[in-house]
Amino acid sequence: MGKQYKIAALPGEGIGLEVVTATLNILQQAAVKHNFQLQIDYGEIGQPAFEQHGTYLPEATVKICSSADGILFGAVSQGGLLELRQKFDFFVNLRPVKVFPSLINNSSLKSDRLTGVDILFVRELVSGIYFGASGREEDDRGSYGYHTMQYYDWQIERIAQVALSKAQARKGLLTVAHKENALPRLPWTKLVTKVASAYPDITIEPMLVDNLAMQLVINPQRFDVVLAGNLFGDILSDLGGALVGSVGLLGSASLNLAGFGLYEPIHGTAPDIAGTNKANPFGTLASAMMMLEQWGETKAVKDLQQIWNLILDRGYRTYDLYNHKSEIAIGTQELVKLFLQELS
Repeated sequence: MGKQYKIAALPGEGIGLEVVTATLNILQQAAVKHNFQLQIDYGEIGQPAFEQHGTYLPEATVKICSSADGILFGAVSQGGLLELRQKFDFFVNLRPVKVFPSLINNSSLKSDRLTGVDILFVRELVSGIYFGASGREEDDRGSYGYHTMQYYDWQIERIAQVALSKAQARKGLLTVAHKENALPRLPWTKLVTKVASAYPDITIEPMLVDNLAMQLVINPQRFDVVLAGNLFGDILSDLGGALVGSVGLLGSASLNLAGFGLYEPIHGTAPDIAGTNKANPFGTLASAMMMLEQWGETKAVKDLQQIWNLILDRGYRTYDLYNHKSEIAIGTQELVKLFLQELS
C-alpha cells in the first residue's frame, strides 16, 4: 500500500465548486495509477460559509485544514481567504508562468516574444497593505479611507531567502520588484541584497515595479524569478495570464515555514459562467500538481503534465482558450474525461 494523504477541499463558490471537483476526480485516478491514497475532507469558506455560520472561515473548516496534508482551494468572492493565509502563516506564494508551445498563439503578444518564457513569481503573502491597519475616518475635509502598507524587515528577509533558493535552482537571476522612489521606508533592495550575500552565484536585479510591469510585456523572456510584496506580486503575477493565453491556466502554491500548503488557481469565482460547464480546471489542476510535487509524488506530476501536453497538442481547448475553427472546444466535464482516459 502506498502513502496516504489527506486533502482539505475548500471549493468556495462560483466556478470554484466545478474546478475543485474536476481536479479531485483526476487526482483520484492518478492516485490509483501511481499507488498512493487520498482522503478528501470538505470544508466551507467564503460567502456560503458566512450565510450558514455567520463567519467566512468557520472553526470547523480550520480544524479540517489543520489535520490535512494540503489544502485545495477553489474561489471566493469575499472573505475567508486572507484569514486562511494568516491563520497558517502561508507567507510564500509561488506562481509559475510557463508558455506552452501549443498555446503560443493564444497570447496577445507576438509568438517570438514568448518562446521559452518560464517565470516564477515569488510573492510575500501575509503582510503588506492587505493586512495593515485600515479604516474609514472623517475630518474637516470630509470622509476618507486608508490602508497601511507595513512590512517588518524580517518578513522581507524570509521571503527573500525563499526567492533566492528558487533562483539558485533555476537560472540564477532574481528580479526584485520595488517602488523605493515613492516608498523609501520599505527598503526591499537593501534587505534582499543583505540576504543574498549567502548566494554569491545569484544575480540580483532591483527594478521599479512600474518598469517591471512594462518589461514583462515587452520582453518576458528575460525574466527568471521575480520577487514582490503582497500588492505588487498580486498585480504582476496576473500579467502571466496574458502571457500564457488565459488566467485559467495558472495555479499557485502558498506555503508556510513547515512546507504545509494551500493550493489554488489564481482566477476568481466567474459567476457569469458558473454552472455552465465552461470553467477551465487547468489552473486548479496545476495547483494540485504543485501539491503532489511538494509531497514527492513526482512520477504522478510528470504523468499529468504529459497528459496535459497531449490534450493540448491534439487541439482540445476549454472555452476560454478556444479561438480557431481547427480546435476542438470542450467543457469542464469533457476535459476530465480526457484525463481519466489517459490515466486508466
